[in-house]
Amino acid sequence: MSKTKYNRVLLKLSGESFCNQGGFGIQGEPLKSLTQRIMDVCKLGPQLAVVVGGGNFLRGENFSKRSKIPRNTADYMGMLSTILNACALQESLERAGQPTRILSAIEVSAVCEPFIRRRAIRHLERGRVVILAGGTGNPFFTTDTCAALRASELDAEILIKATNVDGVYDSDPKENPDAKLFSDLSYDDVLKKKLRAMDHSAITLCRDNRIPIIVLNIFKEGNITKAVCGEEVGTKIS
Repeated sequence: MSKTKYNRVLLKLSGESFCNQGGFGIQGEPLKSLTQRIMDVCKLGPQLAVVVGGGNFLRGENFSKRSKIPRNTADYMGMLSTILNACALQESLERAGQPTRILSAIEVSAVCEPFIRRRAIRHLERGRVVILAGGTGNPFFTTDTCAALRASELDAEILIKATNVDGVYDSDPKENPDAKLFSDLSYDDVLKKKLRAMDHSAITLCRDNRIPIIVLNIFKEGNITKAVCGEEVGTKIS
């Protein structure tokens, strides 16, 4: 029995959480810290699915603009980046004693199972952390949209977006020191005010399926466990 408010949680990890802020690729200490945060959640008992981004290696849209490589190809390169992160996270979690499976939206049979909804749910019910890689499997969609889609498919009770800021602000806190942090927002508030919480397609999908979202700072220890226990942290969108 879960000791948390939610029995099934979808955690969205940015690729940047796999390295030091401003860094590149996968670095040992951030990966170790990330693993410990996930293990802390697992010990509380909820079923946990994790969608991983790939921005620590490559963001398809940005790379396409810089390199003149077509957006379709650049986005698939970004999907492959998420698989690198998923493999590292799986090995780190299993070394810590947590059974884990990677399910990918694009076929990489040597290291991942294909994403099949019933299979994912079965893994969750057996106490395995399910790492969801490969985005949606389609170009032009971000891993935020993937997180909202998978949360909807897997009947998650909460979507936690772990970022490098404390929540959703009315402007960019890195550029405006007076930016206001919101504690609660409605889905429509985010859409009407064009706030940079998640992609608007992801917000709309969560709204339509009544999945609340918590945006929080993953680099602050204890934030994720507070969120799954129902404590106030970051910004809640509902």
